[in-house]
Amino acid sequence: MFDALNAEVLARFQFAFTVSFHIIFPVFSIGLASYLAVLEGLWLWKKDTVYLELFNFWKTIFAVAFAMGVVSGIVMSYQFGTNWSAFSDKAGPVIGPLMGYEVLTAFFLEAGFLGVMLFGLRRVGEGLHFFATLMVAAGTLISATWILAVNSWMQTPTGFAFNDAGQFVPVDWWQIIFNPSFPYRLVHMVIAAYLTTAFVVGGVGAWHLLRGTAPRRSGRMFSMAMWMAAIVAPIQIAAGDLHGLNTLEHQPVKIMAMEGHFDSHPEGAPLYLFGLPNQREQRLDYAIGIPKVSSLILKHDLNAPLAGLDTVPRDRQPPVAIVFWSFRVMLLVGFLMLGVGLWSLWSRYRGTLYGNSALHRVAVLMSPAGFVAVIAGWVTTEVGRQPFTVYGDMLTSDSLSPIGAPAVGASLVAFIIVYFLVFGAGTFYMLRLMARLPHDPTPELGEGPIRTSGVTPGPAGNAPQGG
Repeated sequence: MFDALNAEVLARFQFAFTVSFHIIFPVFSIGLASYLAVLEGLWLWKKDTVYLELFNFWKTIFAVAFAMGVVSGIVMSYQFGTNWSAFSDKAGPVIGPLMGYEVLTAFFLEAGFLGVMLFGLRRVGEGLHFFATLMVAAGTLISATWILAVNSWMQTPTGFAFNDAGQFVPVDWWQIIFNPSFPYRLVHMVIAAYLTTAFVVGGVGAWHLLRGTAPRRSGRMFSMAMWMAAIVAPIQIAAGDLHGLNTLEHQPVKIMAMEGHFDSHPEGAPLYLFGLPNQREQRLDYAIGIPKVSSLILKHDLNAPLAGLDTVPRDRQPPVAIVFWSFRVMLLVGFLMLGVGLWSLWSRYRGTLYGNSALHRVAVLMSPAGFVAVIAGWVTTEVGRQPFTVYGDMLTSDSLSPIGAPAVGASLVAFIIVYFLVFGAGTFYMLRLMARLPHDPTPELGEGPIRTSGVTPGPAGNAPQGG
């Protein structure tokens, strides 16, 4: 059934499918590990047991997400040997050591302290347990650093030379790791992980506030998540703008596709809000745009010229429609997240943060928004790099293993079935865990006044305390 399809297209789709599944778990793990460290630190500082209760609630969810991230990552890495052996042979001298460092410095750190964090509070003491939690959080960040160093080098390759066999060989590791796009990608991705986790935590808190199951703990987690959304979402938009300027400098063709600029604009380029990219005819159909705003954003000058895809050979253009729309999905979700953060600030100012059911319902709906934005951003980044695996130096068509389309198609079908069964079950289990927030502990006898029979107490406020 796959004889009519190209092996390269199937291999690219298989990698995109497995990475899309994989990326959501590390992103969630990065943010949740730091959140756990914050919760435990606040518990040790304030001696408020609600933070410990939230820590114990979220640590189990973290363990499941971490395990699924490890499994999906291992499966994904095998494709370098099965589908992309030519790429592994040519780029292996550079990317191999970097991925090895990720295992040695990050995965071992996470795995080594994970058991202490999950089970060791009553065994090793509060101080050492907090240190273990910090090490797990640090491990997730170090892991992200190495993986993004690899991906950023593929986007903006520096510090290498070619040997007689045509392989990329390292010349300057400092330039390889700290390549031109690496700082921007690292900051953008880590902030995305924190925002993604904040909206998951906020959605769970809002869900339980609506149900009234545990107002004290759900209110605390909702408050903390909304602080993160309100503060970090604007920072992420600013970081994204800087990342875009860096991409314009080093990968201008990707920007052309993101903006839908098939034609060059010598006197200021419009910002297209909508359009249907027609790559065959090299035009944007039904375009709706704001004149010269793209030049203002990218060059900070309304009349600055911007080159278009008419300056790029067709065989060096990425799939414009995918890049154009994935970029807009990412932007839309990002601004929706900013709107929720600002709405929470207004509700907090008015004293209605815990009673605003409309905000809570929107927060529940927005809980997966971070994952949508991350996947859309990844699609923009990776598809926009095409037709290269190593930008400007190695074509995707030259990276493929000598393998036929039926073999790739068969493994793709197997991946789809197994992934939906295994990771679908894992995700369902995490959702079940999130839905099982126990009721707030009732006060022990003696913690409050004992009322005699027949005396009805007056109304008492039961609004949860903010974090």
